[in-house]
Amino acid sequence: MKNPDSRIQIVHGDITKLDVDAIVNAANSTLLGGGGVDGAIHRAAGTELLAECRALGGCEPGKAKITRGYRLPARFVIHTVGPIWRGGKRDEARILANCYRNSLQLAVENEVKTIAFPAISCGAYGYPIEQAAQIALETTREFLGATQNIHRVIFVLWGDDVYDAYREALQK
Repeated sequence: MKNPDSRIQIVHGDITKLDVDAIVNAANSTLLGGGGVDGAIHRAAGTELLAECRALGGCEPGKAKITRGYRLPARFVIHTVGPIWRGGKRDEARILANCYRNSLQLAVENEVKTIAFPAISCGAYGYPIEQAAQIALETTREFLGATQNIHRVIFVLWGDDVYDAYREALQK
């Protein structure tokens, strides 16, 4: 099997501009849009995304649901709800790992070959960036080590601090 790291890429940029099969939305539990990445994805995709999300009935932390991408270059949006950081004693690490694992599983089930993730829970949800980056990369490596179905995972990061933390975590 191919080395999982050869299929992982870290980029600094705007996830809504990426031409990939699916982008992952760091959504809130309503799936009806919000701030940060969530709001940007909803604005770029258009009102059709909101209408489809309304029909999904929300999403629990750690789970994932898929919609069409509408006006985005990506064909699909995989919505996942990360944990709100509450000091690390409320199962946040397991929930965050499940966000990546369940999103990747949905990608395989929908024949997605290229997928882009933001830094889930690192914005308003306050997850410590270095810990979140380590969980994201460890979970992704583990998943890619067990399947060849996904050809490329791109972490698309907005701020320099987040980008640097993910680059460092990838080198570990």
